[in-house]
Parts: sequence; structure tokens; C-alpha cells
Amino acid sequence: MDTDKTPPPIEEDYAAVERRGQPFVSLEDSPQVSISVMTPPPPVLLAEPFSKPSEPLEGFPEDITPPENFAMVCPYIYRSGMPKKRHFGFLRRLRLRSILTLILEEYPVQSQKFLEHEGIRLFQFGVAGNKEPFADIPENIMTEALCVLMDRRNHPILIHCNKGKHRTGCLVGCLRKLQEWSNTSIFDEYRRYSAPKSRPMDQQFIELFDVRPVLDQIDPENVPDWPTTLYPLQGHAEQ
Repeated sequence: MDTDKTPPPIEEDYAAVERRGQPFVSLEDSPQVSISVMTPPPPVLLAEPFSKPSEPLEGFPEDITPPENFAMVCPYIYRSGMPKKRHFGFLRRLRLRSILTLILEEYPVQSQKFLEHEGIRLFQFGVAGNKEPFADIPENIMTEALCVLMDRRNHPILIHCNKGKHRTGCLVGCLRKLQEWSNTSIFDEYRRYSAPKSRPMDQQFIELFDVRPVLDQIDPENVPDWPTTLYPLQGHAEQ
């Protein structure tokens, strides 16, 4: 993987500038769902997102070990399990602008300090996952998470849950629907990362997920430059 390849510069939106200085903004509280956004402090927030990595934070040993289940989803979007301290050196080399987590729990303090030091913005869409018979993933939360992924101003971005299997697999599967993948290909990718415990409810959720609300909400001016996302956007606009 060529981590030195630098994408074209992206202008920071005005709303993001106004949010500087807010260390943690809570949007919703629920036993099954939580949404929050943590913005790093002003000195490092999106200042030079694609410049050389900063110096390692004292106390964090330099390493290049990737998190569990790490992989590139598509240009400037990655997936993995929950990053630990030993993975911070690897994450620095990705030059991340954002992290999108699907865990319900409060983000680890040690990881928050790392994000603040690196100027990485945290999006938290906490969901309980599809576990019969009591919990499932709300579609509106998945729609909001997809809108974050479909905004290139948030790239490069890492998606993760605890293991990088089921909740991450659902989000990536819904992203593949936006990219017009076939269900066969989507489920094959999902099972590859969720093995040996794939969940039928996850695959059903992906199959029935409606991408139209996502297309209604994303900003066409900031859609990633993926050829496969242009066709559904154009088709949706013509309807």
C-alpha cells in the first residue's frame, strides 16, 4: 500500500470551522443508539491534513502493526477492529482526517488523546448490532454514517467497531450498495470479514437497506471521486 500518495487538497467547510473548540458534542443518547462528534482542539484540527505525519506522542511507541481486520475499502476509506495503543504508529502513516466508530461505549481516553494529538476528528454512531431477538441497527443511523463516508472532506477515514466484523460489515455493505455492487459480491465480502460467525440478520439488513435517503442528503459537490458512485447519483437526479 502506498501511504505516501496524496489526494488533491480539499477545502474545509465553514460549519466545521465554527465547530472548532468544542471537544465533545453529544447529539443523541439511547441504550441502543448514540451519536456524537469529537472535534480536536484548534491548533491541529485539519490544519494540514495531508502533510507529513506529526512527531510521535510521548509514551506511544512507534510501530507499524495494523489493527485487527484492517483493510482498504476504497480510496481513502479503511476498515478495522478497535485500534489499540500498539496500532497508533500504523494509524499515523494513514494520515487520517477522521475516524468513524460504531461502538456504543465511551471512546477510550488513551485513544482520544491520540486523536487530539494527531488532529483526527471522531464520529461516533454507537449501535448495538443485529442480535436476535432484541436489537437491530436503526436505518437512520446507518444513513447518517454513510453521509459522513460520502463526504470527501472527511477523508482519509477509518471505520471500526470492536472486532471490525458485524457492525463494520453492515456499514461497508450498505456503502457497496451505493457503489452498485451485486448482493452476491456484497455478501461474499461481508462473510470474509465476519467469519466464522456471520449473522443472517446483517445480510438481510444490507439487502433491504434503502439508499435513497442517503442520496437525498449527501452533497454532490463533495462526493468522492469514485466512478461507481456517479451513476446512482445521476439516476437519482433524473427521477
